[in-house]
Amino acid sequence: MAGTEDREQTAGETATQRVTRGEGPAGADLQAFAVQLRRMNGEINRLVHGFADNHGLHATDVQALAAILDAEEPMTPSRLRQHLGLTSGAVSACVDRLERAGHIRRVRESADRRVVHLYYAADARSAAGTYFRPLAQATQAARTRFTEDELATVLRFLAAMNEEMSELRP
Repeated sequence: MAGTEDREQTAGETATQRVTRGEGPAGADLQAFAVQLRRMNGEINRLVHGFADNHGLHATDVQALAAILDAEEPMTPSRLRQHLGLTSGAVSACVDRLERAGHIRRVRESADRRVVHLYYAADARSAAGTYFRPLAQATQAARTRFTEDELATVLRFLAAMNEEMSELRP
C-alpha cells in the first residue's frame, strides 16, 4: 500500500505518465491496461473517422478495408460479414460503396464463378498509406523506446488480446 510520501511524490502525475516511464504498479494492474487500451482505441477511432470523412466512407467501410488488407487469404463477402458482425445486406452495401469509390475490386474465382474475392485496389492502398503514414511514424517512434525482446513481448500481448477479444463475439 502506498504511503503518504508516495502519494505526494506522484501528486499531479497521471497513471499514464507513470506507466510511460515504466513506473507503473508491479505487473501493471488491470485498470492500467484498461485505460491504455481505451485510449489507444479512441485514438485509432479518431484516425479511422478522419479517413472515412475524407473519403466519403462510413467508419464500418474503413474497418472492412482493414480486414481486406490484413486478410491472410483473399477475403470473401461471407468472411467479411463474419469479421464485421454485420448482416449480408449490410456487407453487400458496404462492398458496393467501396467498389464504387475505387477502394476495392471484386474478382470472381475462375474455378467457381460463384466465389467472389475482394482485393484492396492499388490506388486506394496508396491513398490510405499516405493518410496513415503519421500513424506508422508514431508507431516507429514508440518502438524505438523498447528493446527487441520487449517488442516481442508487446506483440505477443497484442496478439493474445486480439485472440481473446475475437472469442467475445455474440
